[in-house]
Amino acid sequence: MPTITFDINDLNKLVGKKLTKEKIQELLDYSKGEIEAVNGNEISVKSADTNLPYLWSVEGIAILFKGLLGLEKGLKQLKLEKTKDTVIVDKSVKDVRPCIAAFSVKGARVDEYLLKQIIQLQEKFCHSYGMKRLKVAVGVYNYNKIKFPVYYKAVLPESVQFMPLGFKREMTLGEIIESHPTGMEYAHLLKGFKSYPLLVDSNKQVLSFPPIINSEHSGKVLPGDSELFFEATGNDRGAVQLAANIFAFAFAERGFKIREVTIDYSGKKEQSPAFFNDSIKLKAEDANKLLGLNLKETEVKHLLEKFRYGYDKGKVLIPDYRRDIMHPVDVIEDIGIAYGYDKIPLRSMKEYTLGGTFPITKFVDKARELAVGMGYQEIYSPMLCNANLLYSQMNVEDFGTVEIETPMTELFSCVRTWILPQLMELLSSNKNAEYPQRIFEQGMVTMKKDLKDFERMAVVTAHTSASFTEIKQALDFIMNNLGVKYDIENTVHHSFIPGRVGRVVVNGKGVAYIGEMHPKVLANFGLSVPVSAFEMNLTDLFETIKK
Repeated sequence: MPTITFDINDLNKLVGKKLTKEKIQELLDYSKGEIEAVNGNEISVKSADTNLPYLWSVEGIAILFKGLLGLEKGLKQLKLEKTKDTVIVDKSVKDVRPCIAAFSVKGARVDEYLLKQIIQLQEKFCHSYGMKRLKVAVGVYNYNKIKFPVYYKAVLPESVQFMPLGFKREMTLGEIIESHPTGMEYAHLLKGFKSYPLLVDSNKQVLSFPPIINSEHSGKVLPGDSELFFEATGNDRGAVQLAANIFAFAFAERGFKIREVTIDYSGKKEQSPAFFNDSIKLKAEDANKLLGLNLKETEVKHLLEKFRYGYDKGKVLIPDYRRDIMHPVDVIEDIGIAYGYDKIPLRSMKEYTLGGTFPITKFVDKARELAVGMGYQEIYSPMLCNANLLYSQMNVEDFGTVEIETPMTELFSCVRTWILPQLMELLSSNKNAEYPQRIFEQGMVTMKKDLKDFERMAVVTAHTSASFTEIKQALDFIMNNLGVKYDIENTVHHSFIPGRVGRVVVNGKGVAYIGEMHPKVLANFGLSVPVSAFEMNLTDLFETIKK
């Protein structure tokens, strides 16, 4: 939850009205924000909404406040000046960091306070929404030190050298990664890439080495500068464009004129800032039904305009500095906030129900308690995983995985289909710890076929004498206490040693695999002790014994 600091007098100037601390807190309630500290005229505000990064600046807060106070009405839009400035994007950045947005500003002047506000928004945005620069990183430059067109390309680490911000000598990109404090902090973002992204102007002056650091030459904004160049790079086109939009609106609040820049993707040109012009259909009766109100369409329009939406005959126009609206319910939430949840009339309950636990939940919890009773330690892993861990390291083929279309990282690029690989990974991370290690995890997995979820439990024992007999004793203990009779049939499962693996069958239904882990799997995880394990489908087991 980002916290920003600004001067109350500056906020009042941007809003155009003198606000008390009490009034500021009242207005912050509309944005899920709160005053964290006040020191004279300096105020610190914490935002609880990570989906609205435009509010991580005093300029963004001023935009909202002016709508709430009725000082400005409805959708706020930018006026852009045309220029011939161009950023030419080379195909070489496609694999490393393919997206960029940019614009320039003029007409106002930077002072010490404004410079701190620019840096604050830059840091908060890149750290939180930008996922510590992985998703988005931004740079601000002295426009007058740049010769257009600017080139965005990928180069070999030792082929270019420049003076990074805060240093007094030139360094290659490789040296920056290895010895510059900022370079070392963010080196992991470029790990595995042979070429690194670079922004350079037509005079062959380096602007920056994104997402690492700007150059000392043009990437250093000073008090007194009145023309600036902004760029955002990243792996997500929408996120990069949102960054440009948010900063453009912030600069416009300061009286700067916003100037377009052409982004040339190998002949395919687009203007930046590239506004989204998003909209969503909404009926007044839908809002009334969900909120329990009886608002007229004119009232809905008024409430939406307070939150800086536009509205035209059932069509809600979304501000270009927002990308958090996914469904009409998101808009209805803002209508409710603008109306005031405390003003919504109370209603008495018409139906009364008794809460209870699903039978399968009791069944699952009993299985967990039995594993704990045997001295196994319970583990909790994320449901998101990656195909390499689930299959390649486990020596099996993919058996139907739900993948994430735009994952934040390759480590969490799909939904897990079984739990045992994550327990093996944990053993790998603790191979220098004392043995024996006996662990288990119960949780949900998702299969691509029919998009069905299952409750599963994996149990693992690892030490020098771990064997099929030991893990079968654990299975016996759980099954006997659940009142379940089972058989073990010969089977083939390439995660286990042939001849030391079995299929657990209950009433003709296969519900688990049990065995000793294959040496190849142990080698993949760097394990030097035997590991025995079983993984049981508790959903199938529960449904089988119910019949």
